[in-house]
Amino acid sequence: MEIPKIFDSEYRLACIVWEREPVTTRELVKLCAERLEWKRTTTYTVLKRLCDRGVFRVENSVVTSRIPKEEIQRQESEAFVKRTFGGSLPLFLAAFLKDRPLSAEEVREIQKLIGDKNGGRADET
Repeated sequence: MEIPKIFDSEYRLACIVWEREPVTTRELVKLCAERLEWKRTTTYTVLKRLCDRGVFRVENSVVTSRIPKEEIQRQESEAFVKRTFGGSLPLFLAAFLKDRPLSAEEVREIQKLIGDKNGGRADET
């Protein structure tokens, strides 16, 4: 399944759904009014777009996800790195970390994530 592009306003609504799912449409309208200052019609319009693209489904007025948050984040991250840094993760990291040193805890967390992704190895060679 191809992961659809999610725009900023859609992502804000999506985060509410992922946080609270399953969530009723009534509760979602209330949450969007409180958190995003949206009217009911705006919430339903954005929800319909996301349902039409297969991100969510509504059955019996209950909203659930069809695509997990992590998949959307992965796709969006890859698209950003590709578009902005020609797909180079090292160039992205260099730009991101230029003026921000990592703490020892952040380094350990990154090493753990890389190790988990590569079967316990810190590199793929």
